[in-house]
Parts: sequence; C-alpha cells; structure tokens
Amino acid sequence: MKLLRFGELGQEKPGMLDADGNLRSLANVIDDLSGAALTRAGLDQLKNIDPTTLPQVEGDPRIGACVGEVSKFMCIGLNYSDHAEESGMEVPAEPVLFMKATSAICGPFDDVLIPPGSEKTDWEVELGIVIGDRAKHVSEENALDHVAGYCVINDLSERAYQLERCGQWVKGKSYDTFAPMGPWLVTRDEVSDPSNLSLWLEVDGHRYQSGSTQKMVFGVAKLVSYLSSFMTLNPGDIISTGTPPGVGLGQKPPIYLKPGQIMRLSVDGLGEQQQTTKADSL
Repeated sequence: MKLLRFGELGQEKPGMLDADGNLRSLANVIDDLSGAALTRAGLDQLKNIDPTTLPQVEGDPRIGACVGEVSKFMCIGLNYSDHAEESGMEVPAEPVLFMKATSAICGPFDDVLIPPGSEKTDWEVELGIVIGDRAKHVSEENALDHVAGYCVINDLSERAYQLERCGQWVKGKSYDTFAPMGPWLVTRDEVSDPSNLSLWLEVDGHRYQSGSTQKMVFGVAKLVSYLSSFMTLNPGDIISTGTPPGVGLGQKPPIYLKPGQIMRLSVDGLGEQQQTTKADSL
C-alpha cells in the first residue's frame, strides 16, 4: 500500500493511492496515519479495504508528511561508507545516533526555510524507516517485523550550526522544515529489499547525489535492533538512515543552498519530493 496524508498544515487527513494512482480518503476509516493505525493489526485492516470503495479526493490538495504524531525522529550519521569518506570522517564501528526535532517535519512539496543569516544549509536524501509495532530489545532477525514501511526523507542540515557551534548535531538538523517526509509511506510488503534501493537528489536540475542503499554500513534490520536496545521505538517513530555522497559540504569547494532554488529527490519505489528554498525572517 501507498499511504499518505493530505490537506492544509495541521489539518491533514489520511489517504491511500488506488491501483490507478488516484487519491482515496481514509478519513472515515482511521483518524490519522499514526499510532495504532501503523501496527501490523492496523495495516492489516487497511489492506482488507477495496480502495475503489473509498471516496476519491478531487482537485490537487497539499500533500503532508506521510506520518502524523511522530514521537521520535532518530537519525543515523555517516552510514554510507562513501559519504563518510567525502566528509573526512572514519566509518563508524557502531551506528552514530542523533535526533531531529519533530517540529522540523513538513510535507514533501512544502517550501524549505533557510534560517536567518545561514550560509551553510545543506541537503541529504535518505531512506526513512517507519516503525509499526513497538520495538524494545528486538533481535536483528526479528527487527523487520516491527517496521510498518518506508519513505523518502530530506535530512536538511545547517552545517555551521551542526559542526561549528559546539555540542551535538541536533541543533544543525532541527530548523523548521528541515525534515520533508513522503510523499507516501510504502508498506514493508511492497519493498522487497530495502538494502538495494537507488536514491538521488538534484538542485536546480544538477544531480549532486546518486547512490544506493547497498552502500549503507548498517542495514535496516541492524538499525532497528540497535536503536531498540537504547530506547523503546513506538508506532510512527522515524529512523532516517543516512545519506550517500554528494552533499553540499562534500563539494570542492562546498556548495550550499540559497533562497529560490529547487530540490528534487527520490528513493526507488518510494516516490519523489520537490521543495523550493525560501529565506526565513526573524
């Protein structure tokens, strides 16, 4: 299934795509794509619905983030060996964990805000994992049973905040709109091998990132199992799994985003995003 949320910011409704790509409303079936709706039991309920029996959504509504009420947004740093190399950092022996504020989440086609005075706002296309069933101390062998599905994430970063302002990376990762997510949550049964997905990102038509999840140092099952040993993962929690090479920081010389630019990005089978950058004001 391809599940999504549509409507104005803060008023999104749940929906799904039918076999012809038409948007169908789930508003009379579930309250939102969050919590219990994302568990195995919740998704089984949705799978039993004939999409053609659902109301078709007319027009061209805004597409929101594909998951609502996210309680934790976990990110993995330096998880592509070739990205670690371009960053001048060693490949980590264990997953590098940091968090992104959930207030950074936005829709896949919303404008991305560049912070006032920022000169080092950067892009990162990533595979996102959406947790389904609660996970606590799960084994790597059973970890995928706790995954609801996958989505595209643009893990935007302000590199000066991240690397030059002391402390942890979270301050450079959490500005409003720094986490476009979607357009769809693609359920796990439709992604046969998350370790073999191509992903790419362009800025103003120039392709900077082109990679494959084959290059991930730690795969999906390992990440879910590993994180679940440090914290309980709840339905709707997000894990952003790292980015391939080609970020602005890695260019020679570095290139960063400016207002008025257009980013396009995609992960194989998970849809495409597009954002326009816009200067935020105080």
